[in-house]
Amino acid sequence: MCVPQKVFITGTAGFIGFHLARLLLAEGYSVHGFDGMTDYYDVRLKQRRHQHLLQSTSFAATEAMLEDHERMDEAIDAFQPDIIIHLAAQAGVRYSIENPRAYINSNVVGTFNIMEAARRNGVAHLLMASTSSVYGANEDMPFTETEKADTPLTIYAATKKANEAMAHSYAHLWNLPTTMFRFFTVYGPWGRPDLALYKFVDAILDGRSIDVYNHGDMYRDFTYVDDLVRAIRLLIDAAPRRPASPADIGEGDSLSPVAPFRIVNIGNNDKVRLLDFIEAIEDELGIKAKRNYMDMQPGDVPATWADASLLERLTGYRPQTSYREGVRNFIGWYRDYAGK
Repeated sequence: MCVPQKVFITGTAGFIGFHLARLLLAEGYSVHGFDGMTDYYDVRLKQRRHQHLLQSTSFAATEAMLEDHERMDEAIDAFQPDIIIHLAAQAGVRYSIENPRAYINSNVVGTFNIMEAARRNGVAHLLMASTSSVYGANEDMPFTETEKADTPLTIYAATKKANEAMAHSYAHLWNLPTTMFRFFTVYGPWGRPDLALYKFVDAILDGRSIDVYNHGDMYRDFTYVDDLVRAIRLLIDAAPRRPASPADIGEGDSLSPVAPFRIVNIGNNDKVRLLDFIEAIEDELGIKAKRNYMDMQPGDVPATWADASLLERLTGYRPQTSYREGVRNFIGWYRDYAGK
């Protein structure tokens, strides 16, 4: 199979987009990034990520908002990508309660702009990020891609569910091969300051207390970022095809019966108790955290847990980095980055 050489990635100054671009550049791809550089968190961290990527002559970037379809169209049309990977979004479950309009503008309008550009350019494969948050109030775990996800609990989750529905319609109408991936609690070096691991380490080293929601009775399928982007890389080569009939769809496959469209979980296929995760941080730092136990926040869920068997069937790969190893790697990066 001929490896596609040109990949357009939105969100390359973001946490996951940075790691994915770095991986693809190392494998010989030409990458064009697109990022709005919003001030949702420290722009200097985003700038550092882009500066790192720009050391490669195979990387270039456009800084503009997803809602700016003219700048996006200009960048994509000039680059003429084989593949588009859409990772940029207004992130954060809790922030979506405070500023829901930002999520509609970025996650719905911005995603529509990407789909239109992908359709117009006839890309070989459109891959877009969704989230485990779309499972919402579902209680049967591990979560599987074929179960209904009709009970989102935040506007963030609702916008991502909308993205899935929009993408399915475009895949059906324009025969546009599309893969949506649902991420599960991604963490690791170069992570966002609003994510739990970053906040916990920063607070513990400064002697501040950490907020532990639902009194620690929380479980998450922590997925190490290197595992996640490796899975995305492999999914590039697993573009869905419209089945000839529903009988051609394998058991447990989320492939649409009427479109070249599939949803894939990317998770560690395990759930870890939040208190165990905090203890791993304490052990690595050699410092006990001052814990501020709190009630569950609105829109939050007590547990997430991915069934990653479809990912493994499609790619032969399953994320497997242990949370203790991942925590150790993050703290090593954080101490160097923050000088602590």
